[in-house]
Amino acid sequence: MSGLRTSRTRLAGAAATVALAALALTACDDGTGVESEGTAKPTGPTAAAPASPSSGASAPASSTPRNPKTPRNPSAPSAPSARGGTGSGRPAPSGTPVTCQGSTTRTVAAPLSRPLNHLLLTVTNTGGRSCHLYGYPAVRFGEAQAVPPAVEDSRPQAVVTLGPGESGYASVNLSAADGSGTDGRTENTLTVYFHGRSGDESVGTGAHPPLPANGVLVDDSVEVTYWQRSRDDAVRW
Repeated sequence: MSGLRTSRTRLAGAAATVALAALALTACDDGTGVESEGTAKPTGPTAAAPASPSSGASAPASSTPRNPKTPRNPSAPSAPSARGGTGSGRPAPSGTPVTCQGSTTRTVAAPLSRPLNHLLLTVTNTGGRSCHLYGYPAVRFGEAQAVPPAVEDSRPQAVVTLGPGESGYASVNLSAADGSGTDGRTENTLTVYFHGRSGDESVGTGAHPPLPANGVLVDDSVEVTYWQRSRDDAVRW
C-alpha cells in the first residue's frame, strides 16, 4: 500500500513539474520573442550593433545631402563664364572700368599721307576690363621736356571708353605744312603717356610705339587731338 502511494506521489510531482514548465513558457512567450528563459527569438534581419567610438572601428560612410544654400568661399576665384567671354580667349569684363595705360594697351604710331605731316595713334585695349581714355595723349618725342598742346576743337562730348579688344584714336600734327614752324628736328623715339581723370597727371606706364626707321620731322607747331572713338574723327584736324 505504501508503494502505491509513493508511485502516485511521484506521478503527481511529475505532472506538477510539466504544468509549471508549461506555465513558465506561456508567461515568457508574451510577444517579446522569447522561446525559453535567456533565449531570444529573432523577429527580422539581424542588425549589427554600431561600433563604439573607443573600439577603433571605422564608421560607415554616409551620404550628406547637397545644400544649395551653402555660401561659396569668398576667397575662391570664380571661373570665367563661357557666355561672358569676349570670343578671343580673354576673360570677360568685370567691375568698374579702369584708366587706360601702357601696360594694358597696345599703341601703334603710323605716319599719314593725308593730312600732311600727321601721325595717327591707335590704342587698343588688351586687358580684360574696360578702360577710359581721358583727355588727350601726352606725347614726348626724344628728350623733349614739354608736352604738346591739344586742339581744343577736337574735344569729344564724352570720355572715350574702350572695351576689351576695342581701339581709340588720336592724331599728332608733327610740323607746319607751310614750313612756318621753327626748331625743326628729326626724332626717332616716341613715348605716349595717359592722363588720369583729372587730366593734370599721367597714370601708370607709358607706351613706346616704334617710329619709321628714318624718324619723323617735328617742329614747335606740334599739337595733338583729343582721344576719339573713330579714326575719321581723329584725322579731321
